[in-house]
Amino acid sequence: MGTDQSYQLNETSMNPIEIIGAAIGLAYIISEYRADRWFWPLSILMSLFYIVIDFTSGIYANGAICCYNLAMSIYGLLVWRGLVQSKEHTERPVGSCPLRYWPFIVAAVALLTVVLWWLLRTLGESQFPWLDGLSSALSIVAMWMLSQKYWQQWILWLLVEPLMILLFYITGNYASALLYVVFEVFCVLGIVRWRRMAKEKSECVNS
Repeated sequence: MGTDQSYQLNETSMNPIEIIGAAIGLAYIISEYRADRWFWPLSILMSLFYIVIDFTSGIYANGAICCYNLAMSIYGLLVWRGLVQSKEHTERPVGSCPLRYWPFIVAAVALLTVVLWWLLRTLGESQFPWLDGLSSALSIVAMWMLSQKYWQQWILWLLVEPLMILLFYITGNYASALLYVVFEVFCVLGIVRWRRMAKEKSECVNS
């Protein structure tokens, strides 16, 4: 599909796969908000469903990111349970992203956005290369921050969700668009809850 070809609404919108994927996504975001260790199995399952949904909707960069999310979900499961990056093998607490990381985070998002946009434009497959590229770049970095259990990961998702709402809406995936509206609400709630958890943990360590 060339970049000059006008998009069409996805004829398979609201299909059973999307509805089931959206239901899994709802359980996923609730579990993430609670910082529940069982969040990662739901993330693995959601990634599998949205690999199918995104690729069949022409949202190719985000489909590829779902493959990345699948791998990161397995990694995050091991990190959260203390099986890697932990000598004590204890569950990882919610923490704060060090300030020294932020210049690299911003640079990574900017670089990934340009690279993904260029690839999508060159390949001529994505209907919306800028939206697809930017949302995917933010998702890549946010997923890494989530695997490290940094509360600031919610800030990046807060930026991602409106882009995904727009992408899913204009491609006719209305159940997914509605799901991401719910995600946006949970991003705000997650910032408040996870920041408080990180602060309490820091005060406990320093006391």
